[in-house]
Amino acid sequence: MKIKHTISDNTITISLDGELDASSSVMLDEELSNPSIMMFSKILVDCKNLNYISSAGLGVFISHLQRFEDAQIKLIFFNMQEKVRNVFEILGLDLLMTIVSSYEEAVTIAND
Repeated sequence: MKIKHTISDNTITISLDGELDASSSVMLDEELSNPSIMMFSKILVDCKNLNYISSAGLGVFISHLQRFEDAQIKLIFFNMQEKVRNVFEILGLDLLMTIVSSYEEAVTIAND
């Protein structure tokens, strides 16, 4: 798993590359737990190269979801592969989290 981030104004875009499993979810948790992430009002998660997500990976997002909502930080996923999106949908996480098709849609929703 590779995690890259891009910063633009009050938005951080986190790009996930590879498999998000029990071992790699620790890196993501560290990234999302970093106090500096709370400086951004928008967190966009690019899932284009995310090939797999385990329950541990999902748990990382779920564990931070409420904290971001309490801080009024928008968390938006985009470019999600079909098989990864299916996991979110089967578990009903698509009802709790914002998932859109493209970066442009993510930016539009983030700016609403």
